[in-house]
Amino acid sequence: MDASSWESHDNNGVSAKLSKNEFVTTIFSDNKNIDDKYEHAESLTDYTKTENRNIFQRVIDSFKPPANGSFHTSNLKRSLKSRHLIMIAIGGSIGTGLFIGSGQALANGGPLALVLGWSIAGSQIVGTIHGLGEITVRFPVVGAFANYQTRFLDPSLSFVISTIYVLQWFFVLPLEILSSAITVQYWNDTIDPVVFVAIFYCAIVSINLFGVRGFGEAEFVFSTIKVITVTGFIILCIILICGGGPTHEFIGAKYWHDPGCLANGFRGFLSVLITASYSLGGTEMTCLASGETDPKELPSAIKQVFWRILFFFLVSLTLVGFLVPYTNENLLGGSSVDNSPFVIAIKLHNIKVLPSIVNAVILISILSVGNSCIFASSRTLCSMAHQGLIPWWFGYIDRAGRPLTGIVINSLFGLLAFLVKSSSVSEVFDWLMAIAGLATCIVWLSINICHIRFRLAMKAQNKTIDELEFVSAVGVWGSVYSAIINSLILIVQFYVSLWPIGGWTDSKDRAGKFFQNYLCAIVSLIFFICHKLYFRYKTKKWWEIIPLKDIDLDTGRKNIDIDIVKEEIKERKQYLATKPWYIRLMHHWC
Repeated sequence: MDASSWESHDNNGVSAKLSKNEFVTTIFSDNKNIDDKYEHAESLTDYTKTENRNIFQRVIDSFKPPANGSFHTSNLKRSLKSRHLIMIAIGGSIGTGLFIGSGQALANGGPLALVLGWSIAGSQIVGTIHGLGEITVRFPVVGAFANYQTRFLDPSLSFVISTIYVLQWFFVLPLEILSSAITVQYWNDTIDPVVFVAIFYCAIVSINLFGVRGFGEAEFVFSTIKVITVTGFIILCIILICGGGPTHEFIGAKYWHDPGCLANGFRGFLSVLITASYSLGGTEMTCLASGETDPKELPSAIKQVFWRILFFFLVSLTLVGFLVPYTNENLLGGSSVDNSPFVIAIKLHNIKVLPSIVNAVILISILSVGNSCIFASSRTLCSMAHQGLIPWWFGYIDRAGRPLTGIVINSLFGLLAFLVKSSSVSEVFDWLMAIAGLATCIVWLSINICHIRFRLAMKAQNKTIDELEFVSAVGVWGSVYSAIINSLILIVQFYVSLWPIGGWTDSKDRAGKFFQNYLCAIVSLIFFICHKLYFRYKTKKWWEIIPLKDIDLDTGRKNIDIDIVKEEIKERKQYLATKPWYIRLMHHWC
């Protein structure tokens, strides 16, 4: 069958040559639009061509370019369902930051600082993700914020921010694989960790080679396990605090009085704020998947972020502060499961078996982060390539809808995990992570500014929020607040890097630790200067910050009728106005 004709069979087996449009019209009689029909028809053609091939040939064919030879982000498959997005939103950032990083935070700041730090960091992430969601539902493009930075800011800023974001995931992947192998030693330390590095590496890469559906299903399972575990832990904590443990000792607020609710004063609180902020990294993943799901599924997933932070972070960490004194020596000086306040809380009350269960969940969380590394970096690279910020071949999408180049490149970085036997592996990863150490806050700050400029551009072009299918629950002022908090966190990071808790041993140690914490700022400045010089050479101008009245608010937007959208939103508001206040409140946040 050639590309210009299609073969159709009637009930008697008689074949006829039809044009593509005739074939589409013949096969489909539902209410889908013509683009969906064409896409489905293309997939049927691919199937017809390969149905007689064996599974190995079909796998090989899946790595080839799309049958129509196009090079476009529409080749990504919109395979993520509502359940995938909701579980990614709920459990996406429940990982080592919560399970292990909170231990060091508790030791540095005490239980009150733990609650305050995560409250402030959580409040800013709500503003950030709602602002990002508002833009994403209007422009559901691959890479999300990687695209919006070019549209609303400047190509050089977009290049720098996207690059350090990608580098962050490049270096996190081998580190997470390494952590997975070390975590297994909780049960068995006789087997060479290289064996587990190989197993976990193959598992993570394989999941992403199954395409976005494989990523979605894996994250659905991982997040479900994490949610169930944290929920069970919260119930257990309440029982222990009330004296329902094996010793029947009533804990109450005992540790808030002795040793106290704060450690290391204001500097301790600032340290906790930094840890809390980075523990929420990955929350933006929900919107990053916008190019591979139905945009209508995004609003409900975005709204889950508020409840996840409130329940899974704030409630669990508040209860941990009641069960573990910040003076517990196991909280300090490490990043293993033995330093997890969740494990310590269980061990302090002599509960058997449960530490192993929590350890298993920590292992799953680590694998989940590794899984997200490849997804996030490959989609961001794909977006950058299609914007012309990096060479075009970074944006290659194969027949199965995978951004293959990005997946391969990040997988190659994952091989660094095999340095597990090196005596200097810890120092190597410290410096690698330093290159992109501030990426999370910088990306969030850029999202805040993009949303602010988006709203200002709408105002400048006489557009109203009545035409937005999803509106941030905290509005543009939520983004302003989040931008201020993210800026303060970057300043706090600088301060704590120069004057850390416990001081310095010598000037060499001080310089080394400072650059490990702030090397990303220097690297970003170098990237910015280099790209700006290249941009000047190519365009003969230094900046391309588009005036508000000229910002493109249409390209990439879903093909919808604004008048119909406005009417639907108006009817929805009128319907909600007739409901009780608690129904309106629930709809606003759920």
